[in-house]
Amino acid sequence: MDTGKARRPALPATAWAVLGLLSFGDELSGYDLKKWSDFSLRFFYWSPSFSQIYGELKRLEKAGYVSARRVAQETGHRDKRVYVITDEGMAAVRHWAREAPVEPPVLKHGVMLRLWLGHLLEADRMREVLGRHREYAETMRQRAEADGARAEEAWAYPSLVLKWSQRYYAAERDLADAMLADLDERDRRLR
Repeated sequence: MDTGKARRPALPATAWAVLGLLSFGDELSGYDLKKWSDFSLRFFYWSPSFSQIYGELKRLEKAGYVSARRVAQETGHRDKRVYVITDEGMAAVRHWAREAPVEPPVLKHGVMLRLWLGHLLEADRMREVLGRHREYAETMRQRAEADGARAEEAWAYPSLVLKWSQRYYAAERDLADAMLADLDERDRRLR
């Protein structure tokens, strides 16, 4: 059992996310990791770019948390590198998941910032911004629902996070509706 006493390198959250994707036991290429992050991480964290994924894979390989090998492609294209988590990497990500301090999410909400600056916008423009946000939230809710329905049994916990994502985006949709109603009420009072 890992006691967590071993000295581990300080890694950014993106590295832990990439290592976490590998913790499900599959041997994955950088492309596969991007596909899986688009399938799950994008709903609640973000989906790192290819360059970020490959950068983190280099960092994780240097730390001994992943190993890589080249695999010939059937299509005749150049060989691809696939990565697998090492025992040390599994112990590290398990320790991080168990022991890392729970950091509160940082809200960086562009729509709220624009509403906060509403005195600089026309009311119709603010309604348009809120309407677009509402549409986006509903689209993301639907995507999380669809992706959650396809999740494999091995992804039981990610499926729960997709359910959380559905609820989150439904709440964002409903908050946009409430803000639109608040704008209508504000306009009625000002008349």
